[in-house]
Amino acid sequence: MTSFGGTASSGMVDWNLAVATATRLVRPGPDVSRDEARAVVSELRRHAKASERHVRGFTRMGTEGTHDTPVLVVDRPGWVRANVAGFREILKPLLDKMQERRGSSPSGAVLGAVGGKVTGVELGMLLSFLSSRVLGQYETFAPATRDLPAGGLPGSPDGGGRLLLVAPNIVHVERELDVAPHDFRLWVCLHEETHRTQFTAVPWLRDHLEGEIQSFLAETDVDPMTVLERVREAAQSLAGGRPEGEEDDGGRSFVELVQTPVQREILGRLTAVMSLLEGHADFVMDGVGPSVVPSVAEIREKFQQRRAKGASRLDLALRKLLGLDAKLRQYRDGERFVRAVVEEVGMDGFNRVWTSPNTLPTKAEIAKPADWVARVHRKPES
Repeated sequence: MTSFGGTASSGMVDWNLAVATATRLVRPGPDVSRDEARAVVSELRRHAKASERHVRGFTRMGTEGTHDTPVLVVDRPGWVRANVAGFREILKPLLDKMQERRGSSPSGAVLGAVGGKVTGVELGMLLSFLSSRVLGQYETFAPATRDLPAGGLPGSPDGGGRLLLVAPNIVHVERELDVAPHDFRLWVCLHEETHRTQFTAVPWLRDHLEGEIQSFLAETDVDPMTVLERVREAAQSLAGGRPEGEEDDGGRSFVELVQTPVQREILGRLTAVMSLLEGHADFVMDGVGPSVVPSVAEIREKFQQRRAKGASRLDLALRKLLGLDAKLRQYRDGERFVRAVVEEVGMDGFNRVWTSPNTLPTKAEIAKPADWVARVHRKPES
């Protein structure tokens, strides 16, 4: 197993214990033979390659073969390891800051007693839960490790990126929905390949997004116990241990850690960008799907129903706590934005969104696409 320890921030979270806990608790995937598993992995890799051609042709973004970001077909523990590496990378500045505060904070002694091991266990519980639900993911910030390589981005040799496809989850969902396996696997790859295309064809996007996240975290002035409390609430939800009287609340979101006007402004920009990226991926899936996925209409309808209702009351509680309910809105709002802009100014006109950070839509423009068109496509006064 890859080691995630060794920095000052490791005192706040025992990353190795988070991985070990999640790996121990992760639910087994669907029953498949060894030959079936090999066939699934091979097919997902083929579909990922084919999706690159389909997505770039439809979106007119970049050219095929212009990136070397790897496609990794992983199991649930592999997804956990990859995400712990990514979390540790992006959260390091915040955790270092919290580590410094721990000694002088009134809650420092309590957190010292609780320790990073408890936090690691509870984070591991969350990751084990999520690891059975993610079908695929383009990891933008994750560093390369011995068993999880990352590629470079055009014009950014130090950048990383990798496309993860979680094979057991894809098989589980295709069986649950009772859809054609070959079609569903290609459909999933189309969505995830769109994300890879977004970041590899738009070299400034990764640095811009990372800068916004780090600015947000730099504004955070949170008592360490407050963060630990949010993690505990999520873990208690998993264990069925939420206190009575909270049934209607469904838990508090991590987003409620937002404290300052500057953070709210940054969060608004991040929400707009994520809505754009997710909605664009859904739009591309629908645009490419009919020509290459024969049963796309059936898959889309069944998957939307599954996405909307969630699997259980527990899912609903965790979705709110982790902000996943907001992600569902991002799919819907972003897809409506992309569709409206393409209908108004065509694909090339929409692609002006990728020109610079200044041409990204605002949160208000996501809701009113015509305002973005008016701002970005306004004719200069003569």
